Amino acid sequence: MKAVVQRVKATRLSVDGKLISEIPFGLVVFFGVKTGDTEKEAECLAKKIANLRIFEDENGKMNLSVKDVGGEVLFVSQFTLYGDASHGNRPSFTLAERPERADELYRFGAEKLESYGVAVKRGIFGADMQIEQHNDGPVTILLEA
Repeated sequence: MKAVVQRVKATRLSVDGKLISEIPFGLVVFFGVKTGDTEKEAECLAKKIANLRIFEDENGKMNLSVKDVGGEVLFVSQFTLYGDASHGNRPSFTLAERPERADELYRFGAEKLESYGVAVKRGIFGADMQIEQHNDGPVTILLEA
């Protein structure tokens, strides 16, 4: 399981021109599920994301979590995190979990993140989403479980 975590000032997610979710500031999390991943990995990543200290404190040091600063998380399913382009130029997605199971783990991960006290907005699993985000920093962290 992988998560790409980006610190943002504002983010909007739309599908077919319709606004689905937006956050004023916090984190955008792109969440990818690999074949064989379980709730254990999703819970581990949710806990790490909720407590990841990548916001600046009063001294300008990255020392605060999204919970500490009252930010929100836009949680987006992203099977392409398991794209393998090591052989040729067209990525293979054979490592990505099948959609039904990936959706279950995506929902579980979002619920766990909420259980750690984080406001979570979601994308639509499997949809063609357009995301406008104003990266802050930029700060991007790759997590794996």
